[in-house]
Amino acid sequence: MQQNIIKVIVGSKNPVKINAAANAMALLFPEYEIQTQGMDAPSGVPAQPMTDSDTRQGAINRVHYCQQQVEADYYFAMEGGVDCFEFGPATFAYIAIAHQARLSVGRGALLPLPMQVYQALEAGEELGHVMDRLFNTVNIKQKGGAICLLTHGHATRESNYTQAIILAMAPFLNPELYP
Repeated sequence: MQQNIIKVIVGSKNPVKINAAANAMALLFPEYEIQTQGMDAPSGVPAQPMTDSDTRQGAINRVHYCQQQVEADYYFAMEGGVDCFEFGPATFAYIAIAHQARLSVGRGALLPLPMQVYQALEAGEELGHVMDRLFNTVNIKQKGGAICLLTHGHATRESNYTQAIILAMAPFLNPELYP
């Protein structure tokens, strides 16, 4: 008897994003074998999105690109960005998921950012590089991310993405409620 397989394409080769997609799908579909593969997908927005809108659009653009390139059951894209809100600067990620003709968009938790970090981003730097310099780390964006550093390891970039993916999957898990 052959086990059912769900093929997932992630619009990034970042292992944090690929692992988050694989973990979320394994939790949601434990009876399936989840095959997850990353691919480079252009966001069409700046490398460090500085607005909520650009961040959301980057995730959607990556999903659409993946859909045009390869056949899969699900397409996932995660785009991290920052914005300055009334309560101060924060970083967050948008999640875009496509399955058949449906697109679902969700957002991960907001992580407040120190003003000095936000100012470096406004000056053109990327969050991972700023955090590496501030905390003396190397390539933190492919590990725990700013989330891990600023929460003293109690949360990670991957845990935030995994949670956001599970929430964004609601329309696919309950299609009768989301016409």
